[in-house]
Amino acid sequence: MTWRAALLLGLGGLTLPLWPAPWWGVLVMTGAVLALAVLDRALAVPPQAVHLARDGDRTVRLGETATVAVQLHNTSGRTLRALVRDAWVPSAGARAAFPGAPRVRVDPGGRTVLPSRLTPTRRGDRAAVAVTLRSFGPLGLAFRQRARQPPTPPWTLRVLPRFESRRHLPEKIARLRVLDGAAVSRGRGQGTEFDTLREYVVGDDVRSVDWRASARRADVLVRTWRPERDRRLVCVLDTGRTSAVRVGDEPRLDAAIDAALLLTALAARAGDRVDLIAVDSAVRVAVTGNSQSRLLARMVDALAPLQPSLVETDFELLVGEVLRRERRRALVVLFTALEPGAVAEGLLPVLPSLATRHRVVVATPHDPVLTDLTNRSPVSPEEAYASAAAWRALADRDRVRAALHRHGVVVVDAPADRLAPMVSDAYLRLKALGQL
Repeated sequence: MTWRAALLLGLGGLTLPLWPAPWWGVLVMTGAVLALAVLDRALAVPPQAVHLARDGDRTVRLGETATVAVQLHNTSGRTLRALVRDAWVPSAGARAAFPGAPRVRVDPGGRTVLPSRLTPTRRGDRAAVAVTLRSFGPLGLAFRQRARQPPTPPWTLRVLPRFESRRHLPEKIARLRVLDGAAVSRGRGQGTEFDTLREYVVGDDVRSVDWRASARRADVLVRTWRPERDRRLVCVLDTGRTSAVRVGDEPRLDAAIDAALLLTALAARAGDRVDLIAVDSAVRVAVTGNSQSRLLARMVDALAPLQPSLVETDFELLVGEVLRRERRRALVVLFTALEPGAVAEGLLPVLPSLATRHRVVVATPHDPVLTDLTNRSPVSPEEAYASAAAWRALADRDRVRAALHRHGVVVVDAPADRLAPMVSDAYLRLKALGQL
Protein backbone atom coordinates (compact mmCIF):
# COMPACT_ATOMS: atom_id res chain seq x y z
CA MET A 1 0.00 0.00 0.00
CA THR A 2 0.99 3.63 -0.49
CA TRP A 3 0.88 6.66 1.76
CA ARG A 4 -2.54 7.51 0.31
CA ALA A 5 -4.12 4.56 2.16
CA ALA A 6 -2.71 5.84 5.46
CA LEU A 7 -3.91 9.35 4.66
CA LEU A 8 -7.40 8.08 3.84
CA LEU A 9 -7.52 6.15 7.10
CA GLY A 10 -6.36 9.25 9.02
CA LEU A 11 -9.06 11.39 7.46
CA GLY A 12 -11.64 8.79 8.43
CA GLY A 13 -10.33 8.89 11.97
CA LEU A 14 -11.54 12.48 12.25
CA THR A 15 -15.14 11.17 12.17
CA LEU A 16 -14.70 8.86 15.17
CA PRO A 17 -16.37 11.28 17.65
CA LEU A 18 -19.56 10.99 15.57
CA TRP A 19 -19.69 7.21 15.94
CA PRO A 20 -21.74 5.76 18.84
CA ALA A 21 -19.05 3.07 19.25
CA PRO A 22 -15.57 4.33 18.22
CA TRP A 23 -14.09 0.81 18.04
CA TRP A 24 -16.70 -0.17 15.51
CA GLY A 25 -15.78 2.95 13.53
CA VAL A 26 -12.11 1.93 13.51
CA LEU A 27 -12.95 -1.56 12.29
CA VAL A 28 -15.32 -0.33 9.59
CA MET A 29 -12.96 2.31 8.24
CA THR A 30 -9.97 -0.06 8.32
CA GLY A 31 -11.93 -2.70 6.46
CA ALA A 32 -13.12 -0.15 3.90
CA VAL A 33 -9.59 1.14 3.25
CA LEU A 34 -8.27 -2.43 2.93
CA ALA A 35 -11.06 -3.35 0.53
CA LEU A 36 -10.33 -0.27 -1.61
CA ALA A 37 -6.61 -1.09 -1.57
CA VAL A 38 -7.25 -4.68 -2.68
CA LEU A 39 -9.55 -3.45 -5.45
CA ASP A 40 -7.03 -0.81 -6.50
CA ARG A 41 -4.23 -3.41 -6.66
CA ALA A 42 -6.42 -5.70 -8.74
CA LEU A 43 -7.04 -2.87 -11.23
CA ALA A 44 -3.29 -2.07 -11.52
CA VAL A 45 -1.57 -3.28 -14.71
CA PRO A 46 0.34 -6.51 -13.95
CA PRO A 47 4.11 -5.96 -14.38
CA GLN A 48 4.36 -9.06 -16.55
CA ALA A 49 1.98 -7.38 -19.03
CA VAL A 50 4.61 -4.69 -19.69
CA HIS A 51 7.24 -5.73 -22.24
CA LEU A 52 10.69 -4.30 -21.64
CA ALA A 53 13.53 -3.72 -24.09
CA ARG A 54 16.81 -1.79 -24.09
CA ASP A 55 18.42 0.37 -26.71
CA GLY A 56 21.38 2.73 -26.78
CA ASP A 57 25.16 2.76 -26.56
CA ARG A 58 27.18 -0.42 -26.16
CA THR A 59 30.59 1.21 -25.70
CA VAL A 60 31.85 4.43 -24.17
CA ARG A 61 35.29 5.81 -23.42
CA LEU A 62 36.19 6.24 -19.76
CA GLY A 63 35.25 9.75 -18.65
CA GLU A 64 32.59 10.22 -21.32
CA THR A 65 28.81 9.77 -21.05
CA ALA A 66 26.66 7.11 -22.71
CA THR A 67 22.88 6.90 -23.04
CA VAL A 68 20.95 3.65 -22.59
CA ALA A 69 17.15 3.71 -22.76
CA VAL A 70 14.50 1.32 -21.45
CA GLN A 71 11.49 0.92 -23.73
CA LEU A 72 8.13 0.02 -22.14
CA HIS A 73 5.25 -1.47 -24.13
CA ASN A 74 1.91 -1.69 -22.32
CA THR A 75 0.20 -4.78 -23.77
CA SER A 76 -2.72 -4.76 -21.32
CA GLY A 77 -6.13 -3.16 -21.83
CA ARG A 78 -5.69 -0.74 -18.90
CA THR A 79 -3.69 2.46 -18.49
CA LEU A 80 -0.28 1.94 -16.93
CA ARG A 81 0.62 4.24 -14.04
CA ALA A 82 4.06 3.30 -12.80
CA LEU A 83 7.44 4.23 -11.44
CA VAL A 84 10.42 2.65 -13.24
CA ARG A 85 13.93 2.28 -11.83
CA ASP A 86 16.72 1.13 -14.13
CA ALA A 87 19.44 -0.27 -11.84
CA TRP A 88 23.12 -0.61 -12.83
CA VAL A 89 26.27 -1.54 -10.95
CA PRO A 90 27.56 1.49 -8.97
CA SER A 91 30.70 1.96 -11.13
CA ALA A 92 28.48 2.51 -14.19
CA GLY A 93 27.60 5.98 -12.84
CA ALA A 94 23.94 5.75 -13.93
CA ARG A 95 21.54 8.62 -13.43
CA ALA A 96 18.07 9.33 -14.82
CA ALA A 97 17.94 11.73 -17.73
CA PHE A 98 15.02 13.58 -16.11
CA PRO A 99 15.40 13.46 -12.32
CA GLY A 100 12.23 14.15 -10.38
CA ALA A 101 9.97 13.35 -13.37
CA PRO A 102 6.33 12.43 -12.66
CA ARG A 103 5.06 8.86 -12.83
CA VAL A 104 5.02 7.14 -16.18
CA ARG A 105 1.58 6.99 -17.78
CA VAL A 106 1.17 4.71 -20.79
CA ASP A 107 -2.14 4.18 -22.56
CA PRO A 108 -3.30 0.65 -23.47
CA GLY A 109 -1.07 -0.63 -26.28
CA GLY A 110 1.15 2.44 -26.00
CA ARG A 111 4.91 2.76 -25.65
CA THR A 112 7.31 5.04 -23.83
CA VAL A 113 11.09 5.42 -23.59
CA LEU A 114 13.02 6.18 -20.39
CA PRO A 115 16.66 7.14 -21.05
CA SER A 116 19.48 6.85 -18.50
CA ARG A 117 22.83 8.62 -18.74
CA LEU A 118 25.89 6.68 -17.62
CA THR A 119 29.29 8.17 -16.80
CA PRO A 120 31.41 5.15 -15.74
CA THR A 121 34.20 5.51 -13.22
CA ARG A 122 36.13 2.34 -14.16
CA ARG A 123 37.21 0.47 -17.27
CA GLY A 124 35.68 -2.85 -18.19
CA ASP A 125 32.20 -4.26 -18.69
CA ARG A 126 29.52 -2.52 -16.64
CA ALA A 127 26.35 -4.61 -16.48
CA ALA A 128 22.72 -3.58 -16.05
CA VAL A 129 21.27 -5.21 -12.93
CA ALA A 130 17.47 -5.09 -13.35
CA VAL A 131 14.49 -2.91 -14.18
CA THR A 132 12.08 -2.45 -11.27
CA LEU A 133 8.51 -1.64 -12.28
CA ARG A 134 6.02 -0.40 -9.67
CA SER A 135 2.50 -0.37 -11.17
CA PHE A 136 -0.12 1.68 -9.31
CA GLY A 137 -3.88 1.27 -9.34
CA PRO A 138 -6.15 4.10 -10.52
CA LEU A 139 -6.74 5.29 -6.93
CA GLY A 140 -3.04 5.20 -6.01
CA LEU A 141 -3.73 3.24 -2.81
CA ALA A 142 -1.79 0.09 -3.70
CA PHE A 143 0.71 -1.15 -6.28
CA ARG A 144 2.27 -4.20 -7.81
CA GLN A 145 6.06 -4.38 -8.06
CA ARG A 146 8.45 -6.63 -9.88
CA ALA A 147 12.17 -6.49 -10.75
CA ARG A 148 13.30 -8.25 -13.91
CA GLN A 149 15.64 -8.01 -16.85
CA PRO A 150 14.41 -7.23 -20.36
CA PRO A 151 14.02 -10.40 -22.45
CA THR A 152 16.93 -9.35 -24.68
CA PRO A 153 20.47 -10.65 -23.87
CA PRO A 154 21.93 -9.00 -20.75
CA TRP A 155 22.92 -5.45 -21.58
CA THR A 156 26.57 -4.68 -20.91
CA LEU A 157 28.26 -1.35 -21.45
CA ARG A 158 31.94 -1.77 -22.36
CA VAL A 159 34.02 1.08 -20.95
CA LEU A 160 37.08 1.61 -23.15
CA PRO A 161 40.41 3.02 -21.90
CA ARG A 162 40.61 6.78 -21.60
CA PHE A 163 43.51 7.08 -24.13
CA GLU A 164 44.29 10.70 -23.24
CA SER A 165 47.73 10.41 -24.84
CA ARG A 166 46.17 10.43 -28.33
CA ARG A 167 46.60 14.20 -28.25
CA HIS A 168 50.35 13.57 -28.68
CA LEU A 169 49.84 11.48 -31.83
CA PRO A 170 49.95 14.34 -34.44
CA GLU A 171 53.26 15.60 -33.06
CA LYS A 172 54.76 12.08 -33.05
CA ILE A 173 53.57 11.44 -36.61
CA ALA A 174 55.16 14.73 -37.72
CA ARG A 175 58.46 13.60 -36.20
CA LEU A 176 58.08 10.28 -37.98
CA ARG A 177 57.68 12.05 -41.32
CA VAL A 178 60.77 14.14 -40.62
CA LEU A 179 62.60 10.91 -39.81
CA ASP A 180 61.51 9.40 -43.13
CA GLY A 181 62.71 12.46 -45.03
CA ALA A 182 66.02 12.57 -43.17
CA ALA A 183 66.67 8.92 -43.92
CA VAL A 184 66.01 9.43 -47.62
CA SER A 185 68.34 12.43 -47.87
CA ARG A 186 70.99 10.74 -45.74
CA GLY A 187 71.20 7.77 -48.05
CA ARG A 188 71.70 4.13 -47.30
CA GLY A 189 72.50 3.19 -43.74
CA GLN A 190 71.64 0.84 -40.91
CA GLY A 191 67.89 0.34 -40.56
CA THR A 192 67.03 1.50 -44.11
CA GLU A 193 65.70 -0.21 -47.20
CA PHE A 194 65.47 0.63 -50.89
CA ASP A 195 62.68 3.09 -51.77
CA THR A 196 62.75 4.43 -55.35
CA LEU A 197 64.95 5.50 -58.27
CA ARG A 198 65.17 9.14 -59.36
CA GLU A 199 67.28 11.26 -61.67
CA TYR A 200 70.65 12.45 -60.46
CA VAL A 201 70.92 16.06 -59.34
CA VAL A 202 74.03 18.03 -58.47
CA GLY A 203 75.09 17.26 -54.91
CA ASP A 204 73.92 13.63 -54.79
CA ASP A 205 76.36 11.07 -53.46
CA VAL A 206 77.87 9.26 -56.45
CA ARG A 207 77.88 6.06 -54.39
CA SER A 208 74.08 6.05 -54.66
CA VAL A 209 74.15 5.88 -58.48
CA ASP A 210 72.50 2.73 -59.87
CA TRP A 211 74.72 2.09 -62.93
CA ARG A 212 72.65 -0.76 -64.35
CA ALA A 213 69.41 1.24 -64.23
CA SER A 214 71.27 4.25 -65.66
CA ALA A 215 72.51 2.16 -68.59
CA ARG A 216 69.00 0.96 -69.39
CA ARG A 217 67.51 4.46 -69.23
CA ALA A 218 70.46 6.24 -70.84
CA ASP A 219 70.32 8.65 -67.91
CA VAL A 220 71.99 8.84 -64.52
CA LEU A 221 69.70 7.42 -61.81
CA VAL A 222 70.30 7.27 -58.05
CA ARG A 223 68.75 5.09 -55.40
CA THR A 224 66.81 6.58 -52.49
CA TRP A 225 66.34 4.85 -49.16
CA ARG A 226 63.78 4.95 -46.37
CA PRO A 227 63.57 3.49 -42.88
CA GLU A 228 62.78 -0.20 -42.92
CA ARG A 229 59.10 -1.04 -42.64
CA ASP A 230 57.34 -4.14 -41.39
CA ARG A 231 59.56 -4.18 -38.34
CA ARG A 232 58.33 -6.10 -35.31
CA LEU A 233 57.10 -4.44 -32.12
CA VAL A 234 55.77 -6.36 -29.11
CA CYS A 235 54.03 -4.57 -26.24
CA VAL A 236 54.02 -6.68 -23.08
CA LEU A 237 51.80 -5.66 -20.15
CA ASP A 238 52.62 -6.97 -16.71
CA THR A 239 49.19 -7.43 -15.07
CA GLY A 240 50.46 -8.91 -11.79
CA ARG A 241 50.12 -7.42 -8.33
CA THR A 242 52.49 -4.51 -9.01
CA SER A 243 50.14 -3.24 -11.74
CA ALA A 244 47.38 -2.72 -9.16
CA VAL A 245 49.33 -0.02 -7.31
CA ARG A 246 47.57 3.31 -7.73
CA VAL A 247 49.68 6.00 -9.38
CA GLY A 248 47.70 9.18 -8.86
CA ASP A 249 44.01 8.45 -9.38
CA GLU A 250 44.34 5.28 -11.47
CA PRO A 251 46.11 1.91 -11.27
CA ARG A 252 49.56 1.61 -12.76
CA LEU A 253 48.09 -0.70 -15.40
CA ASP A 254 45.97 2.14 -16.82
CA ALA A 255 49.06 4.29 -17.43
CA ALA A 256 50.71 1.33 -19.18
CA ILE A 257 47.63 0.76 -21.37
CA ASP A 258 47.58 4.43 -22.37
CA ALA A 259 51.27 4.31 -23.36
CA ALA A 260 50.81 1.03 -25.25
CA LEU A 261 47.92 2.46 -27.28
CA LEU A 262 49.89 5.57 -28.32
CA LEU A 263 52.89 3.43 -29.26
CA THR A 264 50.66 1.09 -31.28
CA ALA A 265 49.05 3.94 -33.19
CA LEU A 266 52.45 5.45 -34.02
CA ALA A 267 54.08 2.15 -35.02
CA ALA A 268 51.13 1.18 -37.20
CA ARG A 269 51.41 4.53 -38.99
CA ALA A 270 55.12 3.80 -39.53
CA GLY A 271 54.25 0.52 -41.23
CA ASP A 272 55.54 -1.74 -38.44
CA ARG A 273 53.75 -4.82 -37.17
CA VAL A 274 52.56 -4.58 -33.55
CA ASP A 275 51.62 -7.46 -31.26
CA LEU A 276 50.42 -7.18 -27.68
CA ILE A 277 50.24 -9.65 -24.83
CA ALA A 278 49.20 -9.20 -21.20
CA VAL A 279 50.65 -11.70 -18.73
CA ASP A 280 50.67 -12.39 -15.00
CA SER A 281 50.44 -16.04 -13.95
CA ALA A 282 48.77 -16.75 -17.32
CA VAL A 283 48.31 -15.02 -20.65
CA ARG A 284 45.29 -12.72 -20.22
CA VAL A 285 45.21 -10.93 -23.59
CA ALA A 286 46.91 -11.63 -26.91
CA VAL A 287 46.40 -9.36 -29.94
CA THR A 288 48.32 -9.87 -33.17
CA GLY A 289 48.81 -7.13 -35.73
CA ASN A 290 47.66 -8.98 -38.84
CA SER A 291 45.21 -6.23 -39.84
CA GLN A 292 46.89 -2.86 -39.46
CA SER A 293 43.76 -0.93 -40.39
CA ARG A 294 41.77 -2.26 -37.42
CA LEU A 295 44.64 -3.01 -35.07
CA LEU A 296 44.07 -0.10 -32.69
CA ALA A 297 40.32 -0.70 -32.45
CA ARG A 298 40.85 -4.40 -31.72
CA MET A 299 43.48 -3.60 -29.12
CA VAL A 300 41.27 -1.03 -27.36
CA ASP A 301 38.40 -3.51 -27.22
CA ALA A 302 40.62 -6.30 -25.89
CA LEU A 303 42.23 -4.13 -23.20
CA ALA A 304 38.97 -2.61 -21.92
CA PRO A 305 38.05 -5.46 -19.51
CA LEU A 306 41.65 -6.15 -18.47
CA GLN A 307 42.18 -5.75 -14.71
CA PRO A 308 45.20 -6.31 -12.43
CA SER A 309 45.54 -9.71 -10.79
CA LEU A 310 46.78 -9.93 -7.22
CA VAL A 311 49.36 -12.62 -8.02
CA GLU A 312 53.08 -12.66 -8.69
CA THR A 313 53.96 -12.30 -12.35
CA ASP A 314 55.52 -15.37 -13.94
CA PHE A 315 58.37 -13.72 -15.86
CA GLU A 316 59.56 -17.09 -17.14
CA LEU A 317 56.16 -17.54 -18.79
CA LEU A 318 56.29 -13.95 -20.07
CA VAL A 319 59.69 -14.35 -21.72
CA GLY A 320 58.74 -17.76 -23.08
CA GLU A 321 55.62 -16.36 -24.74
CA VAL A 322 57.59 -13.57 -26.41
CA LEU A 323 60.26 -15.96 -27.70
CA ARG A 324 57.63 -18.40 -28.94
CA ARG A 325 55.60 -15.78 -30.78
CA GLU A 326 58.46 -13.72 -32.25
CA ARG A 327 61.04 -15.66 -34.22
CA ARG A 328 62.46 -12.58 -35.94
CA ARG A 329 64.27 -9.84 -34.05
CA ALA A 330 61.80 -7.36 -32.60
CA LEU A 331 61.50 -4.42 -30.25
CA VAL A 332 59.96 -5.66 -26.99
CA VAL A 333 58.47 -2.95 -24.77
CA LEU A 334 57.77 -4.35 -21.30
CA PHE A 335 55.45 -2.28 -19.09
CA THR A 336 56.21 -3.29 -15.51
CA ALA A 337 57.32 -1.88 -12.17
CA LEU A 338 60.94 -1.33 -11.11
CA GLU A 339 60.44 -3.14 -7.80
CA PRO A 340 63.60 -4.85 -6.55
CA GLY A 341 61.84 -8.02 -5.41
CA ALA A 342 59.79 -8.62 -8.56
CA VAL A 343 62.51 -7.64 -11.04
CA ALA A 344 65.57 -9.09 -9.28
CA GLU A 345 63.97 -12.44 -8.46
CA GLY A 346 61.66 -12.78 -11.48
CA LEU A 347 62.87 -10.80 -14.50
CA LEU A 348 66.69 -10.59 -14.24
CA PRO A 349 67.30 -14.38 -14.23
CA VAL A 350 65.43 -14.83 -17.53
CA LEU A 351 66.29 -11.48 -19.12
CA PRO A 352 69.50 -12.61 -20.93
CA SER A 353 67.61 -15.07 -23.12
CA LEU A 354 65.24 -12.25 -24.17
CA ALA A 355 67.85 -9.49 -24.57
CA THR A 356 70.07 -11.62 -26.84
CA ARG A 357 67.21 -12.22 -29.29
CA HIS A 358 65.37 -8.91 -29.15
CA ARG A 359 65.82 -5.23 -28.39
CA VAL A 360 64.21 -4.64 -24.98
CA VAL A 361 62.70 -1.49 -23.48
CA VAL A 362 61.32 -1.45 -19.92
CA ALA A 363 58.76 1.29 -19.26
CA THR A 364 57.43 2.16 -15.81
CA PRO A 365 55.55 5.14 -14.34
CA HIS A 366 56.85 7.12 -11.37
CA ASP A 367 55.17 6.76 -8.02
CA PRO A 368 54.30 10.40 -7.09
CA VAL A 369 54.13 9.47 -3.39
CA LEU A 370 57.87 8.74 -3.33
CA THR A 371 58.63 12.04 -5.05
CA ASP A 372 56.50 14.00 -2.57
CA LEU A 373 58.13 12.31 0.43
CA THR A 374 61.66 13.05 -0.80
CA ASN A 375 60.87 16.69 -1.61
CA ARG A 376 59.22 17.40 1.75
CA SER A 377 61.16 18.63 4.78
CA PRO A 378 60.24 16.35 7.71
CA VAL A 379 58.97 18.08 10.85
CA SER A 380 58.27 14.98 12.97
CA PRO A 381 59.92 11.60 13.58
CA GLU A 382 57.16 9.88 11.58
CA GLU A 383 57.76 12.10 8.54
CA ALA A 384 61.52 11.63 8.84
CA TYR A 385 61.06 7.85 8.85
CA ALA A 386 58.75 8.04 5.80
CA SER A 387 61.22 10.26 3.95
CA ALA A 388 64.08 7.87 4.68
CA ALA A 389 62.01 4.94 3.46
CA ALA A 390 61.23 6.84 0.24
CA TRP A 391 64.92 7.60 -0.37
CA ARG A 392 65.76 3.93 0.16
CA ALA A 393 63.03 2.88 -2.29
CA LEU A 394 64.43 5.27 -4.92
CA ALA A 395 67.94 3.92 -4.33
CA ASP A 396 66.63 0.38 -4.87
CA ARG A 397 65.04 1.51 -8.13
CA ASP A 398 68.36 2.98 -9.24
CA ARG A 399 70.09 -0.36 -8.59
CA VAL A 400 67.43 -2.19 -10.59
CA ARG A 401 67.80 0.32 -13.43
CA ALA A 402 71.60 -0.15 -13.45
CA ALA A 403 71.16 -3.94 -13.57
CA LEU A 404 68.84 -3.62 -16.56
CA HIS A 405 71.29 -1.29 -18.34
CA ARG A 406 74.03 -3.92 -17.98
CA HIS A 407 71.89 -6.24 -20.11
CA GLY A 408 71.49 -3.58 -22.80
CA VAL A 409 67.93 -2.71 -21.80
CA VAL A 410 66.58 0.79 -22.38
CA VAL A 411 64.67 1.99 -19.29
CA VAL A 412 61.94 4.65 -19.57
CA ASP A 413 61.08 5.84 -16.06
CA ALA A 414 58.66 8.76 -16.22
CA PRO A 415 55.66 10.32 -14.46
CA ALA A 416 52.38 8.64 -15.32
CA ASP A 417 51.15 11.57 -17.43
CA ARG A 418 54.44 11.64 -19.40
CA LEU A 419 55.01 7.90 -19.80
CA ALA A 420 53.17 7.54 -23.12
CA PRO A 421 55.01 10.31 -25.05
CA MET A 422 58.38 9.30 -23.58
CA VAL A 423 57.92 5.68 -24.65
CA SER A 424 57.03 6.86 -28.15
CA ASP A 425 60.12 9.10 -28.16
CA ALA A 426 62.26 6.09 -27.27
CA TYR A 427 60.73 4.16 -30.18
CA LEU A 428 61.43 7.02 -32.61
CA ARG A 429 64.98 7.37 -31.31
CA LEU A 430 65.70 3.68 -31.82
CA LYS A 431 64.12 3.85 -35.26
CA ALA A 432 66.31 6.82 -36.21
CA LEU A 433 69.43 4.95 -35.06
CA GLY A 434 68.39 1.83 -36.98
CA GLN A 435 68.37 -0.30 -33.82
CA LEU A 436 64.92 -1.88 -34.18
